Amino acid sequence: MKGSPRRAGFTIIEVVLAMFVLLIGMTTILGLLSFGAATARTAELRAAAANSVSAVLADLQENLFPLVLVDGFEVAGEPLVRRDRPVPGYDELTYSARAVPHPAQAEWPGGALEYRVDVRIHWSAGAGRQAREFTVLLLREVPFGERLRLEFVEGYEPRPPAENPPPGTPPTRDEARR
Repeated sequence: MKGSPRRAGFTIIEVVLAMFVLLIGMTTILGLLSFGAATARTAELRAAAANSVSAVLADLQENLFPLVLVDGFEVAGEPLVRRDRPVPGYDELTYSARAVPHPAQAEWPGGALEYRVDVRIHWSAGAGRQAREFTVLLLREVPFGERLRLEFVEGYEPRPPAENPPPGTPPTRDEARR
């Protein structure tokens, strides 16, 4: 006896099962792609934040301590208070900074060499204004490159401090350690 001829092809159950496996695979791949895009965006935002903080620190190192004359010598003066200063290279960011002398050095003749600088970065986001704060330790100095730029490019002439100049120049690092 001959049986009924068998047709070549897939049954409806095999097709539905194959589509289910394909659906699970595509869902997983799309989920990984969206996760990867979110991770890339987070990395981009963190890199931009790190670069903006670096720009703030560079600006502080160059401009926080004015160049003044004390006993005929050019030295770094007392720190300036910065309020809503634009961050170089970042139009949407501003920062404020306040320097506090190291407590052990507050009474040194000529002033402290180390300062704790409290920085607050501001930006607009959505309907409001956002801010983040951080603290950094800076030495009272005017970098050599900034001195050259001030004197030769801008023609800056250092002047004595306006209020009660310190009696002498700041102590050297060796004197500070004693």
